[in-house]
Amino acid sequence: MDERLYNQVWGMFEDLARTTAAYRSTVEFAESRMDKELEQVLSDPRGRIGGQADAAREAARARHTQLVDQAKEALDRDVAQLTAEAAVVEPALPPAYAGWDNPVWHGYRVPMEMPMALRLGELHLPECAQLRIPMLVRLPLERGLWIDSGRAGALDGSFADSHDLRRLAMESAVAHAARLLAIHPAGEFTVHVIDPAGSGAQALAPLVQTGALAAPPAVGAAGVADALAGLTQRVDLVQMAVRGGAADALPPGVDTSQHLLVVNDFPHGFDDRAVTQLRYLADEGPAVGVHLMMVADREDSAGYGPLLDPLWRSLLRLTPVADDHLADPWVGHAWTYEPPVVPSGSQVLQQVLTQVAAARRAWHR
Repeated sequence: MDERLYNQVWGMFEDLARTTAAYRSTVEFAESRMDKELEQVLSDPRGRIGGQADAAREAARARHTQLVDQAKEALDRDVAQLTAEAAVVEPALPPAYAGWDNPVWHGYRVPMEMPMALRLGELHLPECAQLRIPMLVRLPLERGLWIDSGRAGALDGSFADSHDLRRLAMESAVAHAARLLAIHPAGEFTVHVIDPAGSGAQALAPLVQTGALAAPPAVGAAGVADALAGLTQRVDLVQMAVRGGAADALPPGVDTSQHLLVVNDFPHGFDDRAVTQLRYLADEGPAVGVHLMMVADREDSAGYGPLLDPLWRSLLRLTPVADDHLADPWVGHAWTYEPPVVPSGSQVLQQVLTQVAAARRAWHR
């Protein structure tokens, strides 16, 4: 069922990309043809004035309007079909694919099977903003995630306050981490947090207060060093075991679950050694079950120059506010990304994480 729903969502994504591409192509052709026809009218000195010129202009504009209207009818028809499909699909989605406002969370139980994909938010296009497509990615993650807390403009032209943007970025990271914990069986996914200055404490409260984290958030330079050393060692050990053909013969005490490291306020609290270890985890970690989620403003690390360019390129950039920075793999439209939002006043995050933490404690007994 999950596989079928995943394929159906991606099918809707592709259908909307292609039908919008057809509409845009037709509109572009209609405008280009009208421009050429009007230019021909103007190029003939005898036809620039008088009733004949006016008639030619009107005919060119009428042909343009007719073609655009036909294209809009086709787009509206396809969008209506996809909207009807989405109305059926969205309520049927499992927790891994469902929005936080989906009723499926009210009957949440810690799963027994590993998930195949993860919802990271929603995508839409300006021609049909009312139709939202879930943004699903396969698991385990092949790339780390970067929640961009840098100064960003909202789509309405306003600019988010820097402090608010950092808070929203951390809240988005917590929502992603909570979902990853919730959709894995007990003991199969572990979240670590590096928050050097403690600036993310408020956003992290649901993870900390429910006991869903493996350990309290690491603070200060010493905390950063310890957290990175532990995960770096795990990557080294698993890599050696895999290369030696002895993946099942890891030393006692090595946690074989999937790991997610959430880093807030990078590069605060990071020295050169810590930066090197972080780059190592970003490059080598995903293949052996260690994943990275950065909550950072790239400008804060500008002092490193091009040294960190490979790190940023290796991560999938997401935003804490709506932003049209993601492209589809078929025609390359700029899609507006909407981050996952927990409904205002809802306790769904705390309720889900409480169950996750209880299942984790029972599994460790």
